Amino acid sequence: MTDKGVARWRVVFSGRVQHVGFRYTAYYLAKALYLTGWVDNLPDGRVEMEAQGPVALLRRLVLQLKSRPHIRITDMEIEELPPLPYDRHFEVRGYDAY
Repeated sequence: MTDKGVARWRVVFSGRVQHVGFRYTAYYLAKALYLTGWVDNLPDGRVEMEAQGPVALLRRLVLQLKSRPHIRITDMEIEELPPLPYDRHFEVRGYDAY
């Protein structure tokens, strides 16, 4: 974590995470928490997300995603990345169906 209290996490979610509205759920939750980054489907059925903001809010985002009844997260890989100083928005990437 930097001295400004901002962290960037790369999270790869496994489980029932595609075709359940995961990306848009992540988008709306991240926007409500004023986080930046992106979320995208992976070809192997997992979902990848990079989110940036205060660690407490990153944790809250992950907990809120895990609590959604239509999403079943069975595993998460979390990696801390260097924050991007000019990241200003959260976006949904990858509109292709796999």
